[in-house]
Amino acid sequence: MWEASKRTMNIIIKEFEKNNIEQMVEIWNEIIDAGVAFPQIDKLSETDAGNFFSEQSFTGVAENEDTREILGLYILHPNNIGRCGHIANSSYAVKSTARRLHIGEKLVIHSIEKGKELGYRILQFNAVVKTNYGAIHLYEKLGFVQLGVIPGGFLTKDGTFEDIIPFYRIL
Repeated sequence: MWEASKRTMNIIIKEFEKNNIEQMVEIWNEIIDAGVAFPQIDKLSETDAGNFFSEQSFTGVAENEDTREILGLYILHPNNIGRCGHIANSSYAVKSTARRLHIGEKLVIHSIEKGKELGYRILQFNAVVKTNYGAIHLYEKLGFVQLGVIPGGFLTKDGTFEDIIPFYRIL
């Protein structure tokens, strides 16, 4: 019965609020703990999280409107500076218990629209781990183009190296 109710949740994507930070940190750190997707090694503290999320061009959350539970989030920021400042970069995190509910897709679509709104011309992902099949499938579905493969570009938590794939999409 719970599975059926998860599928009918009313999910909205909105700008984060300070009262979301505790749940956001849990989700973000869950990805860091897994050690197979985010480049960070150190967990994000609640103290640092407020500044980190506020310093982005935009930080969005996926919220269950009925329960106010945060199910995912994304950050959007410049990928570079100056003459390359029109290229955005984004990172996405979905709570493990909310995966396969298309939360990631909603976050990526929102980030594409928000990127356009903020004046970015391209959205680029620098380091999609080759074994992150769900993300790769989603990015390709949404029109992102693979730039190549960087052999051994990601150090996993278990000490092995995985290839990374940069992707981009013109906004």
